[in-house]
Amino acid sequence: MTDHIKPKDDASSYKKQTDKENILKLREILKELPEFCEQYFLAMESTTSSLTRVNYARDLKIFFFFLMNEIPKFKNYSMQDFKLNDLDEISVMNLEKYLSYLTLYHGTDDIERDNDQSGKERKLAALRSLYKYFVKRELIKTNPAALTDSPKKHEKAIIRLEPNEVVKLLDLAESGEKLTERQKKYHERTKTRDVALLTLLLGTGIRVSECVGLDIGDVNFEDYSFRVTRKGGDQVVLYFGDEVFDKLSAYYNERTKIKAFEGHENALFLSMQNKRLDVRSVQNLVKKYASVAAPLKKISPHKLRSTFGTELYRETGDIYLVADVLGHSDINITRRHYAAQSDDNRRQAMRVKLHEPD
Repeated sequence: MTDHIKPKDDASSYKKQTDKENILKLREILKELPEFCEQYFLAMESTTSSLTRVNYARDLKIFFFFLMNEIPKFKNYSMQDFKLNDLDEISVMNLEKYLSYLTLYHGTDDIERDNDQSGKERKLAALRSLYKYFVKRELIKTNPAALTDSPKKHEKAIIRLEPNEVVKLLDLAESGEKLTERQKKYHERTKTRDVALLTLLLGTGIRVSECVGLDIGDVNFEDYSFRVTRKGGDQVVLYFGDEVFDKLSAYYNERTKIKAFEGHENALFLSMQNKRLDVRSVQNLVKKYASVAAPLKKISPHKLRSTFGTELYRETGDIYLVADVLGHSDINITRRHYAAQSDDNRRQAMRVKLHEPD
């Protein structure tokens, strides 16, 4: 189980720093969006995370770019030309065309992009939120976003590592075998960190954002625990086992001897530049080792989280425990991913049993 604690008062904490960066990103995007969007984002501030607001702003920018380029009545518009009453001129058919457009399109940077059903659903959610806000305040009359069907989502099988693949992954991170010559040049300098980080992800199921946000002071080796900041900003104490203790303490001993770059002194996991590791760097780190250990699977840090969640459910059968440890706000998310997987395994086992020879 997790222990909930009060947030730490640390002006240089990772969350405060990322919030600051996201606020600045949002301000830059708002300069490009129609003027009325600022009112909407100010109203969202107290109920959403800074990252959610940035993502919604990016999604709305894509939408207005689509209108300018794909809908004839807006073809002579710049993004700043849109007025609030233009939202009443958009139809359900326009939004259905937008969802189709998102399958494959060129963005404002002229780079080709695509979206799966989940990506389309998130962008539609941004529009629904925008329309709901202005309709509720009686500033517009129509809400085509509420009448537009959500993209049909196809349930995907959970991609995770099998126990033998976990062993191969960690052995590879330890030995550096089968890495490229260029990768081997840096491996000796990073292997203790890499093994500790991978073991922590696999042994606790924390999110990659929670991992990079860890500070030195968040780890308590005496009671095998550490403090993480969840997506919503809440802080909880999680616990780790012997293997995580061994690998993390080995790295911890190295880390305390490193002089970190100014402003990154508290960070637990450092890059080779002695700065706090970021999410992209961890994604690349996982990909580097997993592409060799499990070449037929597309493994990301989130898939290591799925690996942990699956094993925890297999061992305990307690879906509420899994939800609590993983920090899911909705038990249905956990049940859909992990309980359903276990049900499939049981059905498969029954079919095998029924066809066994006497």
